[in-house]
Amino acid sequence: MALLGYRRVSTVDQSLARQELPECLHVYEEKLTGANRDRPQLALLLQHVRVGDTVVVYSIDRLARDLRDLQNIVSEVLDKGGRVEFIKENLTFTADDNDPYSRLQLSLMGAFAEFERAIILERQREGIAKAKADGRYTGRKATIDVAEVARLRNEGLGASAIAKRLGIGRASVYRVLQGYVHSDT
Repeated sequence: MALLGYRRVSTVDQSLARQELPECLHVYEEKLTGANRDRPQLALLLQHVRVGDTVVVYSIDRLARDLRDLQNIVSEVLDKGGRVEFIKENLTFTADDNDPYSRLQLSLMGAFAEFERAIILERQREGIAKAKADGRYTGRKATIDVAEVARLRNEGLGASAIAKRLGIGRASVYRVLQGYVHSDT
């Protein structure tokens, strides 16, 4: 029976410090959005949960920003015979505890976390649109040298080889090549 902690922030420049957890056997930390389930440390945590373990998370929105993901993650821990404890909300979930009020609170808090994320994204889109209209937003600087991709392709390299040589994803190479081909026609 071990305490396993999970801490998450959305960006690399944010700090995990405010998410204080009790003494844990291991704390899994990541700086990734909680909007999707594809988080390596979360996956590792879920692999390591055993019967009797308790997963401790500072608050519900740190575990997931999507209600369905939140419910699935909690269910996965419970199905393995573990427990989930949220410090801020003072909620604990176990497989043998069917407290309908706790389940309701989990659903409500998860829905609020999902709603909050949607509002943040809407404000971000509005801000970008306004900045573009004012000529202040040019977007992110290009990180892929389009000419280099084209040069390597002309040398006969395939997309995988180009991606490996430039340290970029193969899908990015295809996007560049598709745009490069379309611009010539």
